[in-house]
Amino acid sequence: MYPNCPKCNSSYTYEDGNLFVCPECAHEWVDGEDQEEVVVVKDANGNVLQDGDSVTVIKDLKVKGSSTPLKQGTKVKSIRIVDGDHNIDCKIDGFGAMQLKSEFVKKL
Repeated sequence: MYPNCPKCNSSYTYEDGNLFVCPECAHEWVDGEDQEEVVVVKDANGNVLQDGDSVTVIKDLKVKGSSTPLKQGTKVKSIRIVDGDHNIDCKIDGFGAMQLKSEFVKKL
C-alpha cells in the first residue's frame, strides 16, 4: 500500500524508482523524508527543467505591454526556476527580463 499524496491527499499514488508520484496533482516525493517542497518543473514534453538550462518557446505568446508577440522558436538561455504560476525567470533579447510558464517551452 502506497502512502497518500501529502499535497492533495490522493490515494492513487504510485512508485517510480525511489520517488512516489501522484497522478492527480503531479507531486513527487520521497517517503519518510521531511516534506520540504521540492519544486519539479517540467517542459511541454515532460523533461525536467533546471536552473541554467536553455529552452525554446513552442508557440507565439502575447507579451503584456508590448505590441509584438514572443515568436515560436525563440531561444531562451540560462533560465532560473522560481515559485509561482509563471515558473521560469529569464532574459530574452529584444524583450528584457520576463517570466514564462513551463508548459509553453521545450528543453534544448
